[in-house]
Amino acid sequence: MTSITNGLNNYAQYGAAYARTAGVQTSLATILNGSGDDVLPNASNNAATQLTLSAAARAQLAGGSSKDFSAVISDSRAAIDKLYKASGVAAPYDASGKPTIDLSGLDRRALFAIASNAGGGFTDAEQTLAAATRIAQFNDALSPATQTANLIGDFSTVYKAAASYLDSASSEEKATATWQTERAAITKGLAATQSDPSKIPSGISNDPVAAYLARYPSGSTTTAKDFGSVAKQARAALDDQAKQATAAGKLLVYDPARKTGQQADLSALDNRALSAISLNKDDLFSKEEVFAAKRELDGRNRASILAALKQSQTSGNPADFSLGLLNTYAGMSAEERTATNWTPAFRDNAVQSYKATNSLLSMLKRG
Repeated sequence: MTSITNGLNNYAQYGAAYARTAGVQTSLATILNGSGDDVLPNASNNAATQLTLSAAARAQLAGGSSKDFSAVISDSRAAIDKLYKASGVAAPYDASGKPTIDLSGLDRRALFAIASNAGGGFTDAEQTLAAATRIAQFNDALSPATQTANLIGDFSTVYKAAASYLDSASSEEKATATWQTERAAITKGLAATQSDPSKIPSGISNDPVAAYLARYPSGSTTTAKDFGSVAKQARAALDDQAKQATAAGKLLVYDPARKTGQQADLSALDNRALSAISLNKDDLFSKEEVFAAKRELDGRNRASILAALKQSQTSGNPADFSLGLLNTYAGMSAEERTATNWTPAFRDNAVQSYKATNSLLSMLKRG
């Protein structure tokens, strides 16, 4: 059994199957320094059927750091078994090596439990898939900041994103030597970018950011699911809510002002699904559904803007407001940008604002 607190690399040493595939690795930086897809089979091309856990299951798995880790382990085992049953398979990879299930619906603590084989109840293949999912999540966390860095010429934003990602880890993950080593490397990277933000720091041992940027200089990209398929899945999700409402003797309604009926819950839909409803390219949705999706998207849009504003207030750096907007823009799909009217002109204005604010701040410091 692999211990989760023995200091072994929690990104690489996830059981015999992973070891056979990746060889002896020492850090996430080492993994990212690999070439192509030789590190994890299909890590960048997850062809699994997209399966969504229920809100209750997600809430159970996302119980937070206060939840006993033994419960996280057992819940993670149950979640995998449920995914197997739902997709009619018995293993996480098919004969060709493609994933048969999607673990992205599990929270980070659950993925850590599986990938580190906590409790010894997970197969080598399950550990491999969990490790691949964790690396994909790290890539996703750094991708928007990397795209932003290329726009503004400031790579400190990528190190800030990495620091935020690592700092959100569970106590179990933070207890590993790998987390501590790589967090220290990121701290050094942040310090280096303060001196010259236009250059990627070099010579920092175990630096996962430098390794990521070497492999994905423009930011990692994943093949987005066909937008028509996204719309069909959103349609199915709303139909399922309507069916549940009917079973309860109620009508599914989309107007918060309605005092009767069962209110539709759009909170479980991601922004791309909401954009599919809002844009309604295939005429799959009613006017009420489209309006409700627009309202939900607008609320999330405001929240992202307020989050960027709060970050600038917390840091005391007004340029962080534009930086937050740029990171949000970079993380959107083309459909999301259309649905929320975040245009290239909006992006360009944010870039100009960031550069102008930084220029003024530099003048003040010199004065």
